[in-house]
Amino acid sequence: MTASDLRQRVRDRSVFIFGLVVPLALMFVFNLTIGSTNDVALTPITVSVSVPAGDQLAATLVAALGQVDAFPITVDEVSADEAGARVRAGKAQLAVVVPDGFGEAVRQGRPAVVDVTEGNGSKIETQIALSVMQGVLDHLSASAVVVNAGVRSGVAQARLGALAEQAATVMPTVNLTEGKASSEQLSPSGALVAGQAGLFLLFTVGFGVLGLVAEREQGTMARLRSMPMRPGLIVAAKGLVSYILGVVATTVLLTVGSRFFDVSFGSPAAVAVLVLCAVAAATSLMFIIARVARTAEQANVAQSILALVLGVAGGAFFPLGATGLAGRVLDLNPIAAFTRGLGITSGGGGLADIGAPVAIMLGFAVFGLAVSRLVPDRGRDL
Repeated sequence: MTASDLRQRVRDRSVFIFGLVVPLALMFVFNLTIGSTNDVALTPITVSVSVPAGDQLAATLVAALGQVDAFPITVDEVSADEAGARVRAGKAQLAVVVPDGFGEAVRQGRPAVVDVTEGNGSKIETQIALSVMQGVLDHLSASAVVVNAGVRSGVAQARLGALAEQAATVMPTVNLTEGKASSEQLSPSGALVAGQAGLFLLFTVGFGVLGLVAEREQGTMARLRSMPMRPGLIVAAKGLVSYILGVVATTVLLTVGSRFFDVSFGSPAAVAVLVLCAVAAATSLMFIIARVARTAEQANVAQSILALVLGVAGGAFFPLGATGLAGRVLDLNPIAAFTRGLGITSGGGGLADIGAPVAIMLGFAVFGLAVSRLVPDRGRDL
């Protein structure tokens, strides 16, 4: 094995280790130290209730607890004294005591008090259960309004009970459905995964530059140029290999990172377009460095500087908020555009919604290729 072959194998291993192993290891460490920033899972609770026998309205109040879908609520029907004792003993998180005559009081529009006892250290699950019961009580209290209005309007006494019961049991004519507007912003976990993928993308495609400059120093470039082919094909081949490697590495990082941090980036087709455009923008920098750098050390330094500057400005470690001229300049960063595009897709956006990030990344790629044709090729004489 020649020294040139040995150096080539070392470079190939470096591409694999630094392009995939290192970022995956970092994401794994971030996942262990930071964890998922999604909402904490709700835990089951137990509610001890005491309701009068045969009271349908009281039973409706209790039945509403069993209709909560966010987390399980176990309802134990016990006596009034035992309900509070179970909470004090820590066997239940909430005690609900419905007084005798609750249903009759509601039908007649008279006040009725429901006794509720919370356990020590009550959490959000208990508050949700209380909110559910409060909503039912507010609905039942509509009967009191109906009865008072009926009395003032001269409605016959015999009809007041039926009207009160109808007001207490009728479903509302207007229903609200909870929704969530897309902010086109990634969650902290999603932003970390996208930023790290963009940062290491710049390093991954840069290995093509290092290989190209190293071949110049070793004399391999001179032999390739002596072959019957256009010199530009050599650099184009290196760029194509770097592009393919960048696409594969970025796809793997996004896929594994989304599993580690339990995030979703939305439509696979839209995400694939963003990856292709981001890699194209990053690869365009390779052509500039390939013409400017004379040695592998210069190429390595230039690659590291560009990767860190664009990565940090693009939010690889923490989001940057800027307005005015500075904000417009940061928006032209392909890594920032890549992250913003993933924010759009994670919020439900499709191919038609990522036009601006795609235009920025493709514009950056065209600009980089144009600059690479204008700057002098300092390594041509090597």
